[in-house]
Amino acid sequence: MMRSLYAGVSGLKNHQVRMDVLGNNISNVNTNGFKKGRVTFQDMLSQTLSGAARPGDDKGGVNPQQVGLGMTIASIDTIHTNGSVQVTGKNTDLAILGEGFFINKKGNETFYTRAGNFNIDRDGMLVNPANGYKVQGWQAQRGASGEFMVNTSTTTGDLRIPVGEKDAAKATGMVDFKCNLNSLTPVVNPNAELSPDFVFKNSHSAEALVYDNYGQAHKMTVNFTRQGVNIWRAQFTVADGSNVVTDAPGGRQNDTNILYFSFNRNGTIAAVTDTQPDAAPANLVEGNKLNANISFRLPDGSDNSIQLNFGTAGLVDGVTQFDQKSTTKSVWQDGYAMGYMQAFNIDDSGAITGIFSNGQKRLLGQVALATFTNPGGLEKAGSNYFVASNNSGNARISAALTEDKGTIRAGSLEMSNVDLSEEFTDMIVTQRGFQANSRTIQTSDQMLQEVLTLKR
Repeated sequence: MMRSLYAGVSGLKNHQVRMDVLGNNISNVNTNGFKKGRVTFQDMLSQTLSGAARPGDDKGGVNPQQVGLGMTIASIDTIHTNGSVQVTGKNTDLAILGEGFFINKKGNETFYTRAGNFNIDRDGMLVNPANGYKVQGWQAQRGASGEFMVNTSTTTGDLRIPVGEKDAAKATGMVDFKCNLNSLTPVVNPNAELSPDFVFKNSHSAEALVYDNYGQAHKMTVNFTRQGVNIWRAQFTVADGSNVVTDAPGGRQNDTNILYFSFNRNGTIAAVTDTQPDAAPANLVEGNKLNANISFRLPDGSDNSIQLNFGTAGLVDGVTQFDQKSTTKSVWQDGYAMGYMQAFNIDDSGAITGIFSNGQKRLLGQVALATFTNPGGLEKAGSNYFVASNNSGNARISAALTEDKGTIRAGSLEMSNVDLSEEFTDMIVTQRGFQANSRTIQTSDQMLQEVLTLKR
């Protein structure tokens, strides 16, 4: 009799705990990155009235007789399935598609979260705006080649996005040409008496803006004239520049601003020289990179030198000579003026790229993700945070799309993984279980009352 009372009490108590978990799930149905809980039950100890007996020669075996003493909670699990993704359009809102947690820090304390509603504070730090905890990742560093790179093998740190800061000007150090010179252009003999109008109509100009150390642009002009079969003369000038000298490697030291281009009969470039060759080669394909240097002096007295790249001998990756309209133009140069960072974006790997007013894009950093062998072993710490426990395993930190990490989606937030239809169904089952256990207690009480009335 007393056993059924206490069994009913255990049912009431533990169904109430299950109801507490369901209520918490429902209250967090719109909490970003929330992971729902689940309660599982197990029976408690059983009182053995008689033990089992093995079969004998004259009779069979006897099963044990046991009376259960109620139920208890087996586990309260955190279910780490992905929630739906809501598009917000805010570029500091981040969602994880797949495995992983964002890493936030407060001093030496480390927290993990699936809620990516981040913001930038006044110092440019990427933080959780609710509490100021700083998002962890890797800041980009300038490498030996001058490019910014992220080393994800180093320890993570705070991420800074310097909106509004300056990007220093860079002097042009290289110009690539990828153009065509019309093979039907008439030959212009510099020693012949030709009208200026004829020379003008049968020469082709290319212009490129090159930058000095101050970020000031200077127009570099190249005038091409055809000097013979498969031979072109190129004269270089720089606005505001004096002492303009071009020099092709492998020949004499040039003291003029003129270079000569030789082409194969198949239209590919063959050589770039300081002096005019007697004749161009037939079909000589060498595979050498063809380049030259141009140097000039600016009004402030500074000397500048730029490498000019014209393509590969025997290939069509640079200057060519085909029966098509001349398209003499430079296609790329590496200098730029000073600019300000105006915007930034975050890609699927968590890489943060700054966009500057001078047209440059620069890698700023990368958001880090953490995964665990047993994410169910993490402890909830409030504010959408988890902390590592003895059973979660150590955090494995790397970039998105590496190891077992998922994808980062910028401009989106992960919603709660709570399914209201499932929660309401479980609520009904829990309510019925609670009611049934209360009936067990009521019935046992009535039976006790019957026992007490036997004396009357």
